[in-house]
Amino acid sequence: MLKRGNDDNIEVSQRDVVVREVSKCRDWIADVLMRMIEIPTVNPPGEKYLEFCNYVREVLERDGISCEILKVPDDYVRRIIPEYADYPRYILLARIGSRGPTVHFNGHYDVVPGGTGWTVTEPFKPRLVNGRIYGRGSTDMKGGIASAILALKVLKKYENDLNCRVELALVPDEEIGGETGTGYLVNVLNVRPSYVIVCEPTGIDTILIGNKGIIWLMVDVIGKQAHASTPWLGVNAFEIGVRYVCNIIDDLKRMTESRVSKYEYEDENARKATIVLGGDVRTCGKVNMVPGIFSFSIDRRVIPEENVEDVERELYEYLENKAREMSITVCIRTLQRSPPAVTDPSLEIVKILEKNIAELAGRKVRKVVCSGGLDTRYYQTKGIQAVTYGPGEIELAHQADEYVELDEVVDIAKIYVGTVLDISVRG
Repeated sequence: MLKRGNDDNIEVSQRDVVVREVSKCRDWIADVLMRMIEIPTVNPPGEKYLEFCNYVREVLERDGISCEILKVPDDYVRRIIPEYADYPRYILLARIGSRGPTVHFNGHYDVVPGGTGWTVTEPFKPRLVNGRIYGRGSTDMKGGIASAILALKVLKKYENDLNCRVELALVPDEEIGGETGTGYLVNVLNVRPSYVIVCEPTGIDTILIGNKGIIWLMVDVIGKQAHASTPWLGVNAFEIGVRYVCNIIDDLKRMTESRVSKYEYEDENARKATIVLGGDVRTCGKVNMVPGIFSFSIDRRVIPEENVEDVERELYEYLENKAREMSITVCIRTLQRSPPAVTDPSLEIVKILEKNIAELAGRKVRKVVCSGGLDTRYYQTKGIQAVTYGPGEIELAHQADEYVELDEVVDIAKIYVGTVLDISVRG
């Protein structure tokens, strides 16, 4: 729980008064969060997106907060994610304040499928049990959205005193890369706030200042298809591919893991660059055929000290050279590529947020780099001060019996409010 001021002290600052307003809305935000979880915004393919945005708009507009819902153009969605083109994408933007720098909160409302193994409740029938709200998306990341909504609700009452603007952007599709959500917001709509907090789950004492980059490749090993009853007429791409993988896997891992980042990570093992082969493996899919093609994926995580273009070029050169040595024909294609991104921990957004965590939660803060991908990178690559900070434990994301602590949702809303007020004072 957060530290509270002395109620007997008559000279309570306005800042303390505003922060204390958050606690009065505990039951209200619990109801809002559970209603948000009830809306199954499952991705893929991208269901109930408009229903969710309409609900949040209704909640915010009851408090006089200005909202708009933007539809991501169909042709843009079709170009980026053609397999989900029949499911419209929407972004909700809410704003308060009219002057000064812009503090921008970002939350993705899409969630992974409910899955199996739930024991406390069903995935989209949230329950509040012993202070925990259970349900799919409670931690990842409707709990963070709830904290931001609560912060806006309280700050709205003091809007005329703010020397900064506050925005909330609720976006789709983080679970499939974010290009049709935050990517569209930043790269196409050219949203350029002064400071950004992405409300993904980090726990109350951790700020994620960045994330590794990513390269996804698919390697096709080419053989010659034939009927399994006459294998001498074909060239088995699977057999060739297995030999090829055995020849490259040790070298690639050794070359990759020799690179170690200077930054702190959630797990010490994450300081290394990493590579995983074979997450996606394909052949012709028929038992009585000699496979003419064997395909396998490569997932390469890029530390901030590396350049993503250089790493991609290095992979291509290595894989092609090894194929030539073995007289094998391969075709390599890039499925996805995004650079690593880090916000300097000496910048204002980190210092102000860290100060509020220390003052309001009494916690010493860890400032670490995330081993996975975050929507924060879209802002960081544009030179915007952006960090990730929100309620919940990331280990619970995508799991059965996912939950978020209601007290942490409220406490982090207080930290959001304190951070906005400190930026407002600076103007």
